[in-house]
Amino acid sequence: MSERNGVLITLEGCDGCGKSTQAALLCERLAACGLPVGPSSAPGAVIREPGGTAAGEAVRDILLHGLEALAPWTETLLYAAARAELVEHVLLPELGAGRVLVLDRFIDSSLAYQGFARGLGIDAVLAVNAPGLRGLLPDLTIVLDVDPVVGLARAGNAPDRIEAEGLDLQRRVATGFAAVARRFPERVRLIDGFRDIDLVAASVRAAALEAVADAGLRLGG
Repeated sequence: MSERNGVLITLEGCDGCGKSTQAALLCERLAACGLPVGPSSAPGAVIREPGGTAAGEAVRDILLHGLEALAPWTETLLYAAARAELVEHVLLPELGAGRVLVLDRFIDSSLAYQGFARGLGIDAVLAVNAPGLRGLLPDLTIVLDVDPVVGLARAGNAPDRIEAEGLDLQRRVATGFAAVARRFPERVRLIDGFRDIDLVAASVRAAALEAVADAGLRLGG
């Protein structure tokens, strides 16, 4: 893997857990500290996954809005392909330039959704993703812990293909994220997402600043 000087922070959780809101708030608060947040082409922006590249956005449309049901391994391989593009063309170059990147989902979503909830196995899904990851794992993964019943209610009335599968899947996903947290305790932090938005944001910011400090980045003000 190419040398990196930046910090990779990912936000995870079941659908409707609030990660997209918290990722945006985290970018704002880290930028306010004087840190070089987001890709250089879009300073301050969250990177969503799948997405972040033209190929990734096209794959996202198939995965989340396609009309056809997908076999679990088809789903897994599409996520892995989009992720490999993101790692190669965005994450490694930007981390090498010393930027702080905040991602709305990354590898741990595949481990929880496809590896655990779909029953493919966490190790098997990690192995399929490994070549495209090129050794890159987050410095910090924040999993927002929310009851899936609450999450689906928050997700709204226009569910994507995966949200539309309902509560049973989301409950398995939540259990999957707990398994991922146990597997990677050195980088995965569970944070209670069933609180006031500002309280959750304060916890997320504190964890992120700790990761930034551990990486040796200095706050700019």
